Amino acid sequence: MKGIILAGGTGSRLYPLTKVTNKHLLPVYDKPMIYYPLQTLLTAGITDIMIVSGRGHAGHFLELLGSGADFAARFTYEIQDEAGGIAQALSLAEDFADDEDVAVILGDNIFQDNVKDAVQSFKSGAHIFLKPVPDAARFGVAEVDEGSGQVLCIEEKPVVPKSDFAVTGLYFYDNGVFDVIKTLKPSGRGELEITDVNNEYIRQGEMGYSVLDGYWSDAGTFESLLRAGMMVQGRVNKTI
Repeated sequence: MKGIILAGGTGSRLYPLTKVTNKHLLPVYDKPMIYYPLQTLLTAGITDIMIVSGRGHAGHFLELLGSGADFAARFTYEIQDEAGGIAQALSLAEDFADDEDVAVILGDNIFQDNVKDAVQSFKSGAHIFLKPVPDAARFGVAEVDEGSGQVLCIEEKPVVPKSDFAVTGLYFYDNGVFDVIKTLKPSGRGELEITDVNNEYIRQGEMGYSVLDGYWSDAGTFESLLRAGMMVQGRVNKTI
């Protein structure tokens, strides 16, 4: 399985912090933000990794991360020329994937869980990682049948969530994901949505899920960036 870190976007919700740098290079406690999703992949045994970033700060990622040698890994870099959504950014990795399964992680998501077992057990289709949250309406929300272990549907930022299961920014896909992306139409905001990709796998009956045990946070707003830093700090100091 190959890894893909999606680290594009303008980071407009974190302006002016992002006026001169990419969101994913901002500090979360004692490390640059992108170190955390990178560590999630490395801990899971994934060492062939592509970083997809936007224009303007691509060289900063290269300067920070280099070839991957310092991490006992191999890094490849790709540029998303303009904001086209998570699924569009993922489509840029088709040649890199080279018919292998992929683990896709958003560059502003911070996980405590080790997902190595999930990587090793993945066979085909898709797999998402859910976390119960008190503010599910901020996220994509999964409705699941816990008896059968099936995901019934995912709704993006619903006004009335059908569950408290937020879909976190970590996804496993077989190589068929790139064919799925080619069938998508832009959403109302003009982007190719990862929720549409996931719902297609659900429609095909090929979506699995896990519920995370440890902490998880995105870090794309001032509040969540602060929360993520506090979670990491608490973990480092053994208070979580």
